[in-house]
Amino acid sequence: NFAMMFALALGIDYALFIVTRYRAALHAHPDDPQHATGVTMDTAGKAVLFSGITVLISLSAILLVPIPAFQSMAAGMMLSVGFVLLAALTLLPALLGRGIDKFALPWHSVGDHRSARFSAFADKIHRHQLPVAIGAVVVLLGLATPLLNLKTGMPSISMLPKDEQARQGYDYLAASFGPGGPGPIQVIVPAGADADAVAAQVQSTPGIAMAFPPQPGMQGASLIQAVGMYDPSSSEAIATIGALRDVLPSDVLVGGPVAENHDLDHTLRSKAPLVMGVVLVLGFLLLILALQAIVVAFVGVIFNLLSVGAAFGVGALAFQHGWAAGPMGFESQGYLTSWAPLFFFALVFAISMDYTVFLLASTREHFERSGNADEAVQGSIAHTGRPIVAAAGTMIAVFYTFAIAGTLPMKEMGIILGTAVLLDALLVRLVLVPAVLYLIGDKAWWLPKWIDRVLPDIRFAH
Repeated sequence: NFAMMFALALGIDYALFIVTRYRAALHAHPDDPQHATGVTMDTAGKAVLFSGITVLISLSAILLVPIPAFQSMAAGMMLSVGFVLLAALTLLPALLGRGIDKFALPWHSVGDHRSARFSAFADKIHRHQLPVAIGAVVVLLGLATPLLNLKTGMPSISMLPKDEQARQGYDYLAASFGPGGPGPIQVIVPAGADADAVAAQVQSTPGIAMAFPPQPGMQGASLIQAVGMYDPSSSEAIATIGALRDVLPSDVLVGGPVAENHDLDHTLRSKAPLVMGVVLVLGFLLLILALQAIVVAFVGVIFNLLSVGAAFGVGALAFQHGWAAGPMGFESQGYLTSWAPLFFFALVFAISMDYTVFLLASTREHFERSGNADEAVQGSIAHTGRPIVAAAGTMIAVFYTFAIAGTLPMKEMGIILGTAVLLDALLVRLVLVPAVLYLIGDKAWWLPKWIDRVLPDIRFAH
């Protein structure tokens, strides 16, 4: 489901950008569709290629998490994105031709690649560039504020509707044996150790409601079943596992559903800085390669982080604080799922990089032609504003549809990714980035000579 949702939205994005550029090129050369295709693939096609590579890089970072379920999800999504990218760069251009506008709406100018409305919008940003930039940053930071109190935890039984048999059985166990009853803690005592003494240690550990007598097993080992005081998916239950492992001998193993949650949560938290760091560094380097400019690449990455933070802030309000529980028909767990920050960070950053590449590649193309930074910003907004809004609207519709119809993890992904697209495409790319580029001017495209000598010469102007 994740792969289908993500690949579908991304594929529509790529198709919109390529088709929009082709229609403009065909309008300029109506008798030469082959030339129009060449212009399209040399400009929009190149941007789509770099966008797809950035998405694949972001997803590949998830492979660093040594959890097979996450690695398989990342690999599946990478495979889906790879096929979407391949189709956008090979199959779609082959289908383009003179008849692309045969059923165009009568009131729409099919060849009007430059939008007068977005050009006027860019002029307004230019006239008020500093207050616009400050206002956009304040809005994004305000939306990201809930991250200061972000809580994460493993999925709980509240994900299931109350009329599901599994939920009813779980609730009955909890009512009969306490909140920890549905998730017993299993302690394995090796042969030769004093199992009764270990059982006494387990019983005396804070967070343990009761420990059953040791049961002998094969090869002299013993099994001690224990019931915790807290819901198996709660942070208190996970902390109890850590306390048990601290007091018990090192050769005594602690397992069971709660221990699995503990180990999974620990792995996700420990690998999150590595994954996020790899995504940021590789994304920055790829932007330098594509745009041939350090400052613009840095601006793109920093503003991507703002988009991610704001989207997760909205996600925290919707799911941790339960603001969306009533309208969307779910029971709030009081936290975001533990794997959401790491997994969704890679996805949201990939989407943000998607729009970053499309906008800044167009800006670079106009700068290569005019040599004027202000004209480049205005030209890129005028030419890419409409397709960015259209692509964002389609992607938002896909994500929010899955959020309405799916289970809680799907709702989390749909809301966070849909909000990220909404904020990134409309506020960051079309408002904040142009305002900041206006403020920086020609310096935005500065590149040290020693780096320029190393990088391949990549241009977006045909």
